[in-house]
Amino acid sequence: MNILVINSGSSSIKYQLFKMPSEAPICNGLIERIGLKDSVITHKIYTKGNEKVISLTLDLKDHEAGILEVGRLLTEPGIGVIQNPGEIEIVGHRVVHGGEKFSKTAVITPEVKKEIKNLFQLAPLHNPGNYLGIGVTEKIFTNATQVAVFDTAFHQSMPEKAFRYAIPNSYYTNHGIRVYGFHGTSHKYVDEQARKYLNQPQAKIITIHLGNGCSMAAVNGGQCMDTSMGLTPLDGLIMGTRCGNIDASVIFHMVSQLGLDIQEVNTLLNKHSGMIGLTGNSDMRDITSSIKNGDEKSLLAYEMYAYRIKKYIGSYAAALNGIDAIVFTAGVGENDILIRELICEEMEFFGINLDIEKNSVRSGSLRDVSLEGARTKILIIPTNEELEIANQCVDLLNKEFKN
Repeated sequence: MNILVINSGSSSIKYQLFKMPSEAPICNGLIERIGLKDSVITHKIYTKGNEKVISLTLDLKDHEAGILEVGRLLTEPGIGVIQNPGEIEIVGHRVVHGGEKFSKTAVITPEVKKEIKNLFQLAPLHNPGNYLGIGVTEKIFTNATQVAVFDTAFHQSMPEKAFRYAIPNSYYTNHGIRVYGFHGTSHKYVDEQARKYLNQPQAKIITIHLGNGCSMAAVNGGQCMDTSMGLTPLDGLIMGTRCGNIDASVIFHMVSQLGLDIQEVNTLLNKHSGMIGLTGNSDMRDITSSIKNGDEKSLLAYEMYAYRIKKYIGSYAAALNGIDAIVFTAGVGENDILIRELICEEMEFFGINLDIEKNSVRSGSLRDVSLEGARTKILIIPTNEELEIANQCVDLLNKEFKN
């Protein structure tokens, strides 16, 4: 079964093609700078363990032009991995916000598309691009079943006491203002991998997704009980450019006392805060280099970043009434040796004891970096959101076929 996974952003498209049940992609790619001059495409093909990379620079005026180019690359004689677009049986779309309507993966119908569009106000930076990607692929891959996999869906198992805000009830009932959470596809994937590794289906696990965007989840036997992001991806941890938790009164102070308008504050908190606001850099590799060169601002930023995560571990340990494992994933979580050290130090009360030597070894596979005999396992698990999307597509269609 040929499954094309599409992750369509505001000016980019990521894609992978799987021939299921094989979990290894046969090709993947990234299109950047859509709508700008000199759009860039990086297309990779995998054959018998060998990787072939095709890089292109061309003008792509919109998402339709980008996905047409994907279709061309997939079928181009000499480099194509399929003969025609009709061979794609499923297109799985990452959709960031599913609101309360979608707690599971869904076959895309006109009603589903309408609901995704209705949620533009809750995810203005993400859902419009996701919606555009769906419309374009429907035109190109006409034989395929289109499926939506929602980032928020995994968190829909949270109890009401965890997802409600302490504001008048009408703002929830009439306007849907509540905690939704994000990165759900990643949290779901690494939690499943961790429970398989531990051979504990009912394990209590804290998943820590650290990339440019960062979030955590408290997961009990595969069910999300709490998560750090909120109505939008701004809340929770310190991130590359987002501030995370902040007193709401800071916003009022910036507007009434400092003269910023509300859009300036929105831009400040989303794009100019977090690590870039503290250090001038959003890339943790650059900040680590600055720390090695003695930069005190960078060291403080790292300590703040780790301290926020430590506090969430403590609160989630309370919410779960114990922890069997913590899991680090995504670009920073999988690769940043120092941040894992800072997070895990002085956490013995929770049974968290990091093996410094194991932690310093880089690897692209699942590994346990806790000390021998530690009560709580410390796992590093590479996330694979595209594979999780493909698996969810197969599971959904298998259920529909049986019914």
